[in-house]
Amino acid sequence: MKIGILQAGHAPDVMISKTGDYGELFQNFLAGEGFDFTVYSVVDMDFPNSASDAHGWLITGSRHGTYETHEFIPPLEALIKDIHERRLPLAGICFGHQIIAQALGGKVEKYSGGWSVGHTEYTFEDQLTSLNAWHQDQVTELPPDAIAIGSSPFCNFAFLEYGTHIFSVQAHPEFSSDFVKELIDFRGKGVVPDPLLNDARSKLAFSNNSNRIRQKIVSLFQSGTVTV
Repeated sequence: MKIGILQAGHAPDVMISKTGDYGELFQNFLAGEGFDFTVYSVVDMDFPNSASDAHGWLITGSRHGTYETHEFIPPLEALIKDIHERRLPLAGICFGHQIIAQALGGKVEKYSGGWSVGHTEYTFEDQLTSLNAWHQDQVTELPPDAIAIGSSPFCNFAFLEYGTHIFSVQAHPEFSSDFVKELIDFRGKGVVPDPLLNDARSKLAFSNNSNRIRQKIVSLFQSGTVTV
């Protein structure tokens, strides 16, 4: 089963040699399930020919805002709409979560409440779920087709579903605590307030429930009809 990873951003250069870029993080995160991955660096305008080039799709995180004027945003939104119309499986993570919502009629904003960084507790499908987060933007208005299936006090629309073929999450299930530590050191300083970085650093040893989200995404892809 071919899964197309739409890489919407890059990890900090200083980290890539050690951790890999975002596409590699997801290949490792979803390994062992029989998927054949192709990474398209859409942030660099590397796009598939069409939505039919894969059986399922995943959109990664990014340091960019969905509402910013970047060249890759309009064609990515067009691809999302095509994937949605074809009812192909699609997963979105952080920026991916936001751009799917924006493309399908929702609203994304820079949240006035600030940042969510590191270990964060959510209610997901009526269960307490801990994940690593790294975001200031968030979905503030739902698209017509979206149903919220999880939230936190900080992020009301933290998990969304669109029918049975799209699932998205604001947090980063693919981020290990080691990766968050690197982000604190190489991306957070001077951008995220120090008290939030210090709090995130103090929680690096906390466990999380990333495997729940992994299984949700795996099931989403495996439930898709193979048409490619």
